[in-house]
Amino acid sequence: MASGPYNYSYIFKYIIIGDMGVGKSCLLHQFTEKKFMADCPHTIGVEFGTRIVEVSGQKIKLQIWDTAGQERFRAVTRSYYRGAAGALMVYDITRRSTYNHLSSWLTDARNLTNPNTVIFLIGNKSDLDGQRDVTYEEAKTFADENGLLFLEASAKTGDNVEDVFIETAKKIYQNIQDGNVDLNAADTGVQLKPSASGGSGDRKPTGNQSSQQSGGKGCC
Repeated sequence: MASGPYNYSYIFKYIIIGDMGVGKSCLLHQFTEKKFMADCPHTIGVEFGTRIVEVSGQKIKLQIWDTAGQERFRAVTRSYYRGAAGALMVYDITRRSTYNHLSSWLTDARNLTNPNTVIFLIGNKSDLDGQRDVTYEEAKTFADENGLLFLEASAKTGDNVEDVFIETAKKIYQNIQDGNVDLNAADTGVQLKPSASGGSGDRKPTGNQSSQQSGGKGCC
């Protein structure tokens, strides 16, 4: 949908969080490149991807930060929560331990983002239904009890991947229309389109958000 560096009205910042190996980077790559990365290395620190989508006739640029899932990187990745308009919280439907850790990830998301951040729960690897260790029903109950959006998806087949990112953008945009997002505030994760004289439309966020980026894309 992109046709030029300034052909969008808003920038929304997303973060992707969850345990190592749940497929966070694979979801990002499937969404931005329409490809599945097999046997990819785990993310070290934070990775970054962008794509322009359309919501209610508005072009919106998604800036997506893919965070490492290892505990040793948590102190680094927590800095990326601040100023996130959307948080995609991922678990692996074939590994119950990744589901059991969701409460910890949700606590970080709630404590480190603003109250209007849209949190979307994703059960990845729906293509491995025969190895399922977490039922759809219990995850849906967890999402409902915590006010989260929820879908199961597959980074491998692409099933529901588009929907996850687009539905999050729709909810953020609705919050803007409802007056719940202050476009002048620094921590909302929403920016109006930069002026053409302000630099590249692919400009990354400033400060510690870009300075700590490292590592190759991986399926963590």
